[in-house]
Amino acid sequence: MPKTATPDTPASFEAAMAELAQLVAQMEGGQLPLEASVAAYARGSALVKYCAAQLEKVESQVKVLEGEMLKPFADEEGDA
Repeated sequence: MPKTATPDTPASFEAAMAELAQLVAQMEGGQLPLEASVAAYARGSALVKYCAAQLEKVESQVKVLEGEMLKPFADEEGDA
């Protein structure tokens, strides 16, 4: 059963990344008032933490699938 997102929790990693990109664009635009900038920064910080936690969960799953040994990607030059 998929988790339902609360207003503070993104629906998915992809949704969090999209919201984070939108916040960054707004902040870089320099048009937000101070209070909105602080709120955007706080939300962005929460989104970064959420994304980091999601990535850690996926890394744990990959470790299990790979027998606790992460394998490096092959070089672009084809050394693998």
